[in-house]
Amino acid sequence: MVEQLSVSLTRPPSTAGIVSWLALQQLLDSALPIGGFSHSFGLETLVQEGSVRTTANLEEYMRAMLLQSWSTADVMVIKAVYRDLPVRKLDSLWAVERLVHVQRAAIESRTGVQKMGRRLLQLLVSLYPQCDWYTLTEGVCTNDCLATHPLVFGYACWQLGISLEQAAQGYLYACMVTCVGSALRLMSIGQTEGQSIIARLTPIAVEAWRIAESMEPEEAYSNMPLAEIAMMRHEQLYSRLFMS
Repeated sequence: MVEQLSVSLTRPPSTAGIVSWLALQQLLDSALPIGGFSHSFGLETLVQEGSVRTTANLEEYMRAMLLQSWSTADVMVIKAVYRDLPVRKLDSLWAVERLVHVQRAAIESRTGVQKMGRRLLQLLVSLYPQCDWYTLTEGVCTNDCLATHPLVFGYACWQLGISLEQAAQGYLYACMVTCVGSALRLMSIGQTEGQSIIARLTPIAVEAWRIAESMEPEEAYSNMPLAEIAMMRHEQLYSRLFMS
């Protein structure tokens, strides 16, 4: 019995009945009800203030976010999940999550990624009750972890048997889709243009993962000061479509 318990703590439980690649598609679905559509994470400020006017501006902004923020910060949390969970180094995992979280300069952004993560966790408990969500739910109850979106997403991918590379690239893709979804409501661009941007940036997402792949989770950083300032200024806008 002790030996069986030890094994269960060092690897995900059986994923019998779960088709991993389809489960990943569900996690990446823009219709997933976790509140991503409510947050622009600074894009609304950049559009209103004229820094992002055209599709070319939008693509440039997303490229920079891929290479200097989403991959080098959020994906580091996902990497920590795959490194630390199998050996139950939870303190190390929680520390990486907090390291990335405190680097978000805007309280609005910190609150947003935490709300999205906790909503995702609630949803996952209902969708996949055969998986072990106790580590996260207990971590939230004891305030050991924040249950931010990248942590819960990475934990879910690990539980569902998805590889680290697929999980990381999938997260970057989800960031792009969310950003384009916000732009469609903020700018004069159509669905086809939005999808074209995603298609052109998909190879950049792979490049961004290669950058993240060579880093240790503790080396997480974000180098997007303009975006961070926009996130902080969002709550001061005269009118807003997105949550503040």
